[in-house]
Amino acid sequence: MINLDKDELYPLLFEPVYKPVMWGGHKLADLLKRPVPKGGQPIGESWEICDREECESHVLNGDLQGTALHELVENYGRDFVGHSYEGGRFPLLVKLLDAGRRLSLQVHPNEEACARLGGGAQPKTEMWYIIHAEKGAKIIAGLSPKSSRMRFMENLHSADIEQQLQVFDSFAGDAYFINAGRVHAIGAGNLILEIQQNSDTTYRISDWGRTAPDGKPRTLHIEQALESIDFMDRTVPRITGASDNVDHNRKFPIINRCPFFKVDELLLTTDWHDSTKSSASFHLLTAINKPFVVGSESRTTKVPVGSTCLIPACFGSYSVSLPEGGPATLIRTTL
Repeated sequence: MINLDKDELYPLLFEPVYKPVMWGGHKLADLLKRPVPKGGQPIGESWEICDREECESHVLNGDLQGTALHELVENYGRDFVGHSYEGGRFPLLVKLLDAGRRLSLQVHPNEEACARLGGGAQPKTEMWYIIHAEKGAKIIAGLSPKSSRMRFMENLHSADIEQQLQVFDSFAGDAYFINAGRVHAIGAGNLILEIQQNSDTTYRISDWGRTAPDGKPRTLHIEQALESIDFMDRTVPRITGASDNVDHNRKFPIINRCPFFKVDELLLTTDWHDSTKSSASFHLLTAINKPFVVGSESRTTKVPVGSTCLIPACFGSYSVSLPEGGPATLIRTTL
C-alpha cells in the first residue's frame, strides 16, 4: 500500500537488474564501479528502469524504497507517467549494454509486423547513446545503400553479410536511432545507454557462426526477421555528438521526431533548471560522466554516474546541481 501523496513524490532511483549473457563485458564494474554479480557468464545488460511481468524495477531510495514501478504507475497514473498515459505498463525500458563481444545481428518488429507475426510480439524502437567505446569498437546499424533484399538474402549465412550493412566507428557521445525494422548489432568494446519501447521482442538474424557455452548454435529467427526488416530503409542512423568545448549550459536534441520518446543531451557547466510541466511527461535523467543532484527543496536525489533517475510527471520545477563541478553530460528522456 502506497501512503505517499503525489505532492510528496521525489526523483526516484531503481535497483538495477543484471543479465548474464555470453557477449557480456566488464565495464559496468570497471568503469561504473557497479557491484555486479560474480561468476558464471559476464554481465551484458543492466535493466535500469523496467515495468514488465518478468522483470520489475523496485525503488532504491527514499520513502518508497522497495516499491515496484508498476505499483507506482497503477497508483498515480497520469500524475506519474504524463498526460499521454492511457493505462497499462510504464511505456519505456532503460538499459545499460556492456558488450565484451559482438552482439548478434538482429531486428525488432514494428506494429504492423507484430500484427502479422502474432505470438505476443511487441513493437520495439530504440536509441543508443555511446557512454564509452574502446579504440576500434564498431556499431552496425542499417542496410547499406548498395544492398537489396536479394543481396541480403544471398549473403545471409556468409561472412560477407557485413558488406550489406552500414558499419560505423564507435565514439563516446554519438547516438544511434534504431527504429523498428532496422537491422543492427553492437560491436565489442561498447558501453551503451539504451532507451526503448517497453518490449523484449528480438529476432536474431546471424550470430556470426559462433556457438553458445553449451557448444550449440543459438537459435536464429530468420522467418520472423524477414517479416520485420524494412528493406526500403537506407537512412544513416548515426547522430554525431558535440565536438566543441562547452563554456555554458547547452541542450542538444538527439531524438525529437519519434512518437515513442524524445531524447536530449544536456552539456552542463553549472546548475540546470527545468520542469516536467513543459513536457507533460515524466523526465528520465541519466548521469553520463559526472554525478548530479536533482530535485526541489527537500525532495532531492543524488544520481551516480551511469544511473538514471525518474522524475514523476507531476513534480514540476526542479534543479540539477553538480557537486563535482562541470562540465557534465546528462541524457534527458521524455515522452
